[in-house]
Amino acid sequence: MEGLWELTRAQDLGELRAWLGEHGTLDIADELARIPPAERAIAFRLLTKDRALAVFEALEPLHQQELLEGLRDAQVRQLVEDMAPDDRARLFDEMPATVATRLQAGLSPSERQATATLLGYPAESAGRIMTPAFVSVRASMTAADALSKVRRADVDPAVLYALPVTDDQRRLVGMVDLRHVVATAPSTPIGELVGGEVHAVTAGTDQEEAARLMRSADLVELPVVDTEGRLIGIITVDDAMRVLEEEATEDLARAGGSEPLGRPYLSSSPFHLARKRAVWLLLLGVAAVLTVNVLSAFEDTLESVVALALFIPLLIGIGGNAGSQAATVVIRAMSVGEVRFADLPRVIWREARVGIMLGLMLAAIAFPVVWFFFDLSLAAVISASMAVICLWASFVGGMLPMVAKRVGIDPAVVSAPLITTLIDATGLVIYFLIAIAVLGL
Repeated sequence: MEGLWELTRAQDLGELRAWLGEHGTLDIADELARIPPAERAIAFRLLTKDRALAVFEALEPLHQQELLEGLRDAQVRQLVEDMAPDDRARLFDEMPATVATRLQAGLSPSERQATATLLGYPAESAGRIMTPAFVSVRASMTAADALSKVRRADVDPAVLYALPVTDDQRRLVGMVDLRHVVATAPSTPIGELVGGEVHAVTAGTDQEEAARLMRSADLVELPVVDTEGRLIGIITVDDAMRVLEEEATEDLARAGGSEPLGRPYLSSSPFHLARKRAVWLLLLGVAAVLTVNVLSAFEDTLESVVALALFIPLLIGIGGNAGSQAATVVIRAMSVGEVRFADLPRVIWREARVGIMLGLMLAAIAFPVVWFFFDLSLAAVISASMAVICLWASFVGGMLPMVAKRVGIDPAVVSAPLITTLIDATGLVIYFLIAIAVLGL
């Protein structure tokens, strides 16, 4: 069978309906994202109401916005009305303000208020990704009362895996699994089913911190409370996973010397892609001037022993790679909570030992080779430089990400590309100083 794009261009509605009926929600969303924006609405209009909402919520906000532009006003209003409040807030956040305001004005009063509440919280906060549509139970209720309330609730079933338990003033007491409520005797007080540590965040908590808490504590729902401990919403595991994916994407982009795209790759124009990379290339280019200045400063040394120039690419390559390895390992340990700033001395000591071991291993391999092809003095210079540069690179790679995090800079910003450039310049200084000392230049 042909793909969705081919069927859409041919406007073969019978085959289109058959294709949509044979594929799942995620497959349809993936294929819609690959279709030119002007043609997406053709296939989307053939979906049933419930299926259309599921597919729409599976799309990226940019693709959602483009799809809405191709639908009739009545379809747009109904689609946006039926969205979950947190998904709707995310869509509005990515839209031009005038379009978002117009769509928000067309919502029912309750949905408009729910969306306005979420948009009122700071960007990147837990309040932006929580859902205010949930079911909570009081500790004084019986299991039968709680189940009755769950059955009457008109909410997404995804928020019913665990139920927040509050006191009579809506202050959070804990969480209880719905399966435990179902399995217990109807007369059992809900308060007796609450156990274990209570995990919660405030609406102002960074959403990445909230998502990592959910992963660490193995939670499917995380309560969000106000400053007085009153329950105001919950974060579901799917939203937490999305946040972690976005944060990982940002870190990966910056570790590779680029800014995050902020939109799907195939929806980004060549100009957008170039603009996201250009700033880093310029920054690294300016930083590389340090290397040029070092070479200029030691020009006389190079003229005295021309063979020193042959090993510059080898040494700065080893140093840059050693620094990148250390930075990558430390950033990963920081991201999963294995190390904190208080562990900085231990990290530095550990990476220093790793660096000297790697340096000595490489020096032992290089020494006889350089001695065979050149002479003993140059072999000593190269081997000593390898050992010291690896030690220095591992020290810098382990330290800088933690210091950056401490002063409020994303550790990924000082990861591989920047550390490599820094090690290139400082590694050359180490190399030439050792050469001057050993060769007596």
